[in-house]
Amino acid sequence: MDTLARALTGRLVTPSDAEYARAKLAFLTLYDDRRPAAIAWCETEADVQRCVEFAATQGIPVAARSGGHSYAGYSTPDGGLIIDVSHLDTVEVRADGVAIVGAGARMAGVYAGIGRAGRMLSAGTCPTVGIAGLTLGGGIGVLGRKCGLTSDQLIEARIVTADGAARTVSETREPDLFWALRGGGGGNFGVVTSFTFRTTPAEPLTVWSLDYPLDRRPRILASWQEWQAGQPDEMWSQCRVGRGFAQTSGCLVGPDTGLIDDLARRIGGNPVRYQRELDFPATMDHYADPVGERESFVSTSRMLTGPMDAQAMVDLVTTGPELFCLIDSFGGAIARGDGAFPHRDAIGSIQVTNKVRTTAADARGELAPVRRQLGEWFGAHGFVNYIDPDMPDWRQAYYGANAPRLAEIARTYDPNRVFAFPQGI
Repeated sequence: MDTLARALTGRLVTPSDAEYARAKLAFLTLYDDRRPAAIAWCETEADVQRCVEFAATQGIPVAARSGGHSYAGYSTPDGGLIIDVSHLDTVEVRADGVAIVGAGARMAGVYAGIGRAGRMLSAGTCPTVGIAGLTLGGGIGVLGRKCGLTSDQLIEARIVTADGAARTVSETREPDLFWALRGGGGGNFGVVTSFTFRTTPAEPLTVWSLDYPLDRRPRILASWQEWQAGQPDEMWSQCRVGRGFAQTSGCLVGPDTGLIDDLARRIGGNPVRYQRELDFPATMDHYADPVGERESFVSTSRMLTGPMDAQAMVDLVTTGPELFCLIDSFGGAIARGDGAFPHRDAIGSIQVTNKVRTTAADARGELAPVRRQLGEWFGAHGFVNYIDPDMPDWRQAYYGANAPRLAEIARTYDPNRVFAFPQGI
């Protein structure tokens, strides 16, 4: 490790350093027992190159870390090298509205920088998620139906591949690799150091939510799926259902013309209603998930591919005291996008999380029948941004018909599997 440390502009943290205990930690506490050989705090793209060359030469596990939110802990390789790009976090918006974002930027910083320029970008709501993993897996957000996935807005990327080369990829430069980076999953093809996005001029946004008593949960899901099917691209919405949750909410680009009233009438009852017109930065602050600095949960996903039995869904996702189900609407620009993301025809995505109360094994055990039943209802499809180490037939679930092409691209750029991990393509 001394050779690598001397080659870096940034800092290489090893187990003998006081910072190691903190530096190795990612978002989920489930993986705190892992002991990577070193964490490289990269300050330049050249640092990333030196790390990749070292890992390839030494034959040790290696993984990039941006926000550290991998649900399967893949950004914390036991005994391996973490290439931490969190210091590569600049956000620059050019006069033409094109945004150049460092791979280590987290969503709070991305939205602040783009918002200051009077622009918008469709991406996730958790403020501590890194732009890299989000984009490489597709990336959904409150502007998705209007603007597409985060990966749909990508027009260029800089990536260090397994040979240590730093490449610029786009529709015209190494287009196969560029295609793969747009929804083909993080960690499969190299370490991205920066992303170049097309942004859109900021518009007023209407944010809203309807909170109900728990007995309205089936009615929320039944009414929502009929209502959402008829909405314009400008309307994105979601449902939150669990033991203590009964909510639907959304974001409309522009002013409301009675669309939310229509949904409220369909559901009935007397919801607690919130509705405000906000600018883009305030909207993203509103939707910033109130998560702690670190969390302890397990998660799985399926894609909503057809009508759901609302009562059966509620019964399924309330079988455990800490189960929580989040359904996000797809369609619109998401359905028309390009790239390796395989779920363009989905109605939405389903994420189910389960907090760890005793052990991770117990939490995964409670989640298993939920995963299985959702698969029986909606098919063997899953969202790679919510990667689940227990997902059966994960290659088909996460990559679908694109899996063979993705595997061929991975073999081309990483023939010796420098970036191999258990669910790598």
